This record gives sequence, structure tokens and C-alpha cells, in this order.
Amino acid sequence: MGRSRYRVLLNTQPHFITCSTVEWMPIFSKPELVAILLNSLQFLQAQKRLTLYSYVIMENHLHLIAIADDLSKEVGNFKSFTARSIVDWLQANQSKSYWLTRLKAAKLKHKTGQRYQLWQEGFHPKMIASEAMLKQKLDYIHNNPVKRGYVDNPAHWRYSSYRNYMGEPGLLDVTIIG
Repeated sequence: MGRSRYRVLLNTQPHFITCSTVEWMPIFSKPELVAILLNSLQFLQAQKRLTLYSYVIMENHLHLIAIADDLSKEVGNFKSFTARSIVDWLQANQSKSYWLTRLKAAKLKHKTGQRYQLWQEGFHPKMIASEAMLKQKLDYIHNNPVKRGYVDNPAHWRYSSYRNYMGEPGLLDVTIIG
């Protein structure tokens, strides 16, 4: 999965994961495209292929804390499926799409089997090695929209597991840790 120094160290430990769009394109400013990400994560959970502990989806990236029997494979499947689904949605719903033009231009030259590229290579997994690191990553994920100036309170960001951690329903079920 990509040419990165980051690796999944132990499939038995949760990892903090970041997936970013090519050129940091704010493609997830469209709720319909965020829904594709949410539905894909929900599918992986329902199939018991991924346990999700925390998430936030921003306009050009997402962060997760997750675990899977083969995390690299599941994140690769997630990125491949969501990229194809998003390109299909753009082709069906956006004539002469600005996004398709940009995704085509951003495609890396060695990616010869595809016309478009949505995701940057890799996903930067960092193993959660301690309780302190877990708390730091949960705070980072949930305060990402606050830090970016989008909301004053993390509970106001729709695409986050913060509400789950406050005992309220979120858009996705998560396994509460910590």
C-alpha cells in the first residue's frame, strides 16, 4: 500500500490512520461524497472486517482509529472502493466536472491502470502504543474541526465520532475505548 515509511506494526493493536485526497482537494465538502465514505466504513464494520474506534471526516482527509485482521488490506480496499464510487458519482452527476478534471490531472504517472486518482498513496498508520497516546489521538481527531475553525464545539461537527463518546448517537457506531 504505497511507498511510505509508515507500516502497520501489529494487527492486534488499534492504529491511528490518516487518508488524504490528492493535492488536498476539498472533495468531501459534498455531503453525497461523504456518504460514500460513511457507507463504506459501515459496510466494513457490518462484515466484521474492521473495528472502528474513532473517526473524523474533513473536507480533504479523514482520520480513524481502527483495527482489523489485515489493516493494510482493509484500508486499501476502502480507498479503492470509495475512489471508484466517488468517480462514478461524479461522472453520473456532474457534467464536465471540475473535480474529475482535477482528479485526472493529479493521477500519478505510474498509475497506468486508472484515469483518475482520489487518494494520496499510503495511509500513515501509527500504532496506539499507550493510554496517553490513545487520549492524544482521540482529542486530535475530535478537535480537528475546531482547530480548523469550522465549529466552536466538536459536538457540532456532523462527521465525527465525538457524539458517540458523549453518549449520543453518531452517524456511525464506534467501539468506545479509553
